[in-house]
Amino acid sequence: MSATTNPDPAPGSLAFVPLEANPELMTSLLHKLGLSKALQVHDVYSITEPELLAFVPRPALALLLVFPVSATYESARLAEDAGVPEYDGKGDAEPVLWFKQTIRNACGLMGLLHAVANGPARNFVEPNTPLDNLIKASVPLPPAERSALLERTPELAAAHHEAASRGATAAPDAQDDVDLHYVCFVKTEDGTLWELDGRRKGPIARGKLDDGEDVLSDKALLWGPLKFLERGGGDMRFSCVALAGSLE
Repeated sequence: MSATTNPDPAPGSLAFVPLEANPELMTSLLHKLGLSKALQVHDVYSITEPELLAFVPRPALALLLVFPVSATYESARLAEDAGVPEYDGKGDAEPVLWFKQTIRNACGLMGLLHAVANGPARNFVEPNTPLDNLIKASVPLPPAERSALLERTPELAAAHHEAASRGATAAPDAQDDVDLHYVCFVKTEDGTLWELDGRRKGPIARGKLDDGEDVLSDKALLWGPLKFLERGGGDMRFSCVALAGSLE
């Protein structure tokens, strides 16, 4: 498969142990890198039952969806990306800070970086921390150089390895082929709902949300994770976590 149709990092690329969708571990990882303890990652038990959504503090600043990379999904991705140029945005005028994934099995980390580097969550990154330094260094760089920066940031690799190795289930090997993937949805200050995925050609604007809506509002769920569930083909290996206010 050509690099045009297969966006995954090449064999032999730098690889991380896959990150479990575990809110406690993800929260610990983000706090270790420099996110304020005012925010934490929460389980989202359902995106169709309001009484279960009510367990998540609102507003939710980002939503991470874990989904199976099925043939149906890949067909939809290829169709949507066809003819779309590779994103080359950089600088303070960018609507979002997007990272292309070049590290194998690092999609969970990419999702977390997209969650905290965009929208209101960026205001909760503590100054002079690894996360703050990484975001500031990334802003002026084009995507390829941003990816290279992630690869050579030891604090990122160390924090990720610690979190991935503490999962509740046995962690796969870093070089394993994993068919589950993370995508992040954030709402920026202008109301745009963004789909941020390092396997795509760039950030994708899914529509405008109203002032009182967040990434768990009906409209955001319809434009985001529910579209993925429609393409699931009966595979139920979906899960969600959200970045929102801390309960502690």
